[in-house]
Amino acid sequence: MGWLSEQEWAAVALSLKVAFWAVALSLPLGIWVAHLLARRDFPGKQIVNGLVHLPLILPPVVTGYLLLLSFGTKGPIGALLEPLGIVFAFRWTGAALAAAIMAFPLMVRAIRLSIEAVDPKLEQAAATLGASRGWVFLTVTLPLTLPGIIAGAILAFAKAMGEFGATITFVSNIPGQTQTLPSAIYAFLQVPGGEASAMRLVIVSIVIAFAALIASEALARRASRRVGGA
Repeated sequence: MGWLSEQEWAAVALSLKVAFWAVALSLPLGIWVAHLLARRDFPGKQIVNGLVHLPLILPPVVTGYLLLLSFGTKGPIGALLEPLGIVFAFRWTGAALAAAIMAFPLMVRAIRLSIEAVDPKLEQAAATLGASRGWVFLTVTLPLTLPGIIAGAILAFAKAMGEFGATITFVSNIPGQTQTLPSAIYAFLQVPGGEASAMRLVIVSIVIAFAALIASEALARRASRRVGGA
């Protein structure tokens, strides 16, 4: 398989798959939550804000254990989903769920800061012209916050790629099924002679992280120029 072994390639491919779906499925919710926290005042707002950021404070193993209790086949949510053929525990889908939850606070924060930077007078001007709240969001707020959305999505992608504690607790470390890059690095370091494989995956992780950061900056600048030109 060239520079990487078959098991190493499988870990890289699974990590990319997990990170992609973690971001793709959580991004709409992240935009909605960020807008809610940035533009709305409601009872319990601080509680919602705390819950959103809780995964950043809790040990990742705690988050993974709570997911196992909730989404395991005997958990309250997992037991309801299993008859529908939806299983998260010890599956790659569970790794995507864990990665999404751990990356969600970073995504929301980046998007929220971008929304708060938009002048509310622009939204008010559109509303006075008869635009509905949803149309104002789609035509004014969303385009102006696009750089923040891109930055938040790529930051979440990078975080999802590196998630370890919650993932290994929730879905274990099964080669070819749930073994992501961090899990594979950990596994290789536990066996004699595995240091070379671990180092190759470390290098891949660094390259992907740098590529994500560079792409985030480039796309955010491009989006900013388009918004400025508009």
